[in-house]
Amino acid sequence: MKRGAMKVLFVASEAFPLVKTGGLGDVLHGLPRALHGLGVGVRLLLPGYRALLRQIDQVRILAWFDVRGAEGPVAARVLETRHPGFDFPLWIVDCPPLFDRPGNPYLDVTGYDWPDNAERFAVFARVAALLAQDAHETGWLPDVVHSHDWQTGLVPAFLADLPVRPRTVFTIHNLAYGGHFPHGDFLRLQLPAHWWSHEGVEFHGGFSMLKAGIVYADAVTTVSPTYAEEICTPAFGYGLDGLLRSRRHKLHGILNGIDTATWDPAGDPHLRANYTAGRILPGKRRDKQALLERFLPAADDAALRAPLIGLVGRLVEQKGIDWVLAAMPPLLAETDARFVFLGSGQSAYEQKLTRLARQNPARVFVEIGYNEALAHQIEAGADMFLMPSRFEPCGLNQMYSLRYGTLPIVFKTGGLADTVVDATEENLAAGRANGFVFDTPDVAHFLGAVQRALALYRQPSQWRRLQQTGMRHAFDWRESAGHYLALYAADSAGEPHV
Repeated sequence: MKRGAMKVLFVASEAFPLVKTGGLGDVLHGLPRALHGLGVGVRLLLPGYRALLRQIDQVRILAWFDVRGAEGPVAARVLETRHPGFDFPLWIVDCPPLFDRPGNPYLDVTGYDWPDNAERFAVFARVAALLAQDAHETGWLPDVVHSHDWQTGLVPAFLADLPVRPRTVFTIHNLAYGGHFPHGDFLRLQLPAHWWSHEGVEFHGGFSMLKAGIVYADAVTTVSPTYAEEICTPAFGYGLDGLLRSRRHKLHGILNGIDTATWDPAGDPHLRANYTAGRILPGKRRDKQALLERFLPAADDAALRAPLIGLVGRLVEQKGIDWVLAAMPPLLAETDARFVFLGSGQSAYEQKLTRLARQNPARVFVEIGYNEALAHQIEAGADMFLMPSRFEPCGLNQMYSLRYGTLPIVFKTGGLADTVVDATEENLAAGRANGFVFDTPDVAHFLGAVQRALALYRQPSQWRRLQQTGMRHAFDWRESAGHYLALYAADSAGEPHV
């Protein structure tokens, strides 16, 4: 098959900028666009959430389907539209009883799962499977259907038994979210009886949509090579590690990319000064000064010379914020470092950070919530970036940090392990180092990594080499897209998985 002739239907529950709750939305913006740029024919199918429909203008009705819901047939329109964020048509499953509601795509206003999520995403998957067969008779028949996370796990299952069908690829973005539902939902939705087995979708007496994707897809991918290995272990497998070990032949780890147009220190409009790998110091120094002045209007030369350490992210245990808080007293007592935090999460962590800032107004700066401009300013203005996640399937901020010459301090897990090379003597000598990595998950080893970074900060020429090493790697989506294209082509040719 010629690459230019390949057609891929992406099926997902979110895509930036239309709807985004996390990294999944970023992937469904970056990857399809990169593949389109490589000559692939792309369609992206999304649920017709209220907030999404309000962002689109002209539509045409592509198809009407009646598919099985929890209480009988459910009518769903498929709309085709265009959006400035994408260079290819978007397909929208418009089913008001299931998707025309306020708020989060998955959670109600109280923060709990919508009680009909099983029906919502089973209906979505049924429509996707019909479109993948060109049941609407438009003549656009995909070679590959690429579905993402538990919300679309039933898509490869519905396609698996067809005598003629496209190849299916299923991507796990975070195994912690498995799409688990009770057996009663399985029965009410009249899902195929032969799926109900230990080798099918059954999971501890209920069923898992994510497990369905793993079992029935032709190829399974996840968002970094290391995470693909980790999820095959009990520590990271959430009860699915045995299944994943048995499917290693079709499991692939492909590192996500980042939006290198939005995250570019050479042209970032949020910065006071732009800079490149060839000329880092003047621009980055002005951005550091701007960041300090935001919180400390009277910032002096001593503050500017001192190391500034940033953190942007969710304030939850998974992200290692408890290690950060435990390390703050010795760091404040024994170093001259300043710290800037941007994020939200568990109220106890928010309160502790706020109290720490109040007690150390010249050293600790905190903004609870999210501010896009400030996130860019921290990436540019900080000298180091804290990202000590206990697990991180891929991670984006460490790649932003590397691109901005802000050296990341990370735990050796998932995509962090695949992108950050520790500043050991050997790696420094070989010119590979671009950050600081600790491999034992506790406060002492995290603190040790921060102290190593602070010591190297006092060696400007060595520090500059680390910054330049990180900035040279773009982490562009085209690289990731090339790996997916090779996987699609191998599948389409009927070649064995590697």
